[in-house]
Amino acid sequence: MTSRAPFPDEPESTPSIENGEEIELRVKGSRFLAQALHAEDLEVVSEKLTQLRRRYHDASHHCWAARFKSSGSLVERSDDDGEPSGTAGVPILGSLQRAKLYDALVVVTRYFGGTKLGRGGLVRAYADAARSALEIAPRMRIWHDAFLTVECSFEDLGTVEANLARSSAAVKSIERDFSGTPRFQLRIRRSQALRVAEEIRESTGARARLSWQET
Repeated sequence: MTSRAPFPDEPESTPSIENGEEIELRVKGSRFLAQALHAEDLEVVSEKLTQLRRRYHDASHHCWAARFKSSGSLVERSDDDGEPSGTAGVPILGSLQRAKLYDALVVVTRYFGGTKLGRGGLVRAYADAARSALEIAPRMRIWHDAFLTVECSFEDLGTVEANLARSSAAVKSIERDFSGTPRFQLRIRRSQALRVAEEIRESTGARARLSWQET
């Protein structure tokens, strides 16, 4: 095990939202229906977009933006859905960025009212609708864990178990496998993971084999 943290710059938790209520904004006859939703990946984004498109099948546009973490990397996506480029998805994404939210999707459905709003009018309308939807969405936090695998000899089994007992407040779950070489798969609070791993390493004289699982 190296001394370098496998997640040096990642926080223990990130701010997110639960599914929020829909809001309506009217601008020169056009109706903008906006909703902020919890979505942790692009698959969930696709599912929720499909549901909204079915519900409002007669709408002119379904513009959206999403923002989440994937394997430690920031992922941001947006779509103008037929509106002039940069007038819908980008301002919706900007609202998410300013709110500093992750695992979040905002969809703004537009019913055209007969009067063109121009690029500036569209940008303002979509940004205002997205901001209003985010303001009423319930906040939550996504807690991130570290996953550590520990392999040891049967002679060190009691030492490892003693370490885990002392760190019970930090270890969220343990899967034990004694069918061959003793193996522990640990889910640990990210802020405490390196401490727990270092204590196991030192107490076994570096005999325990430690490896981090990709998350």
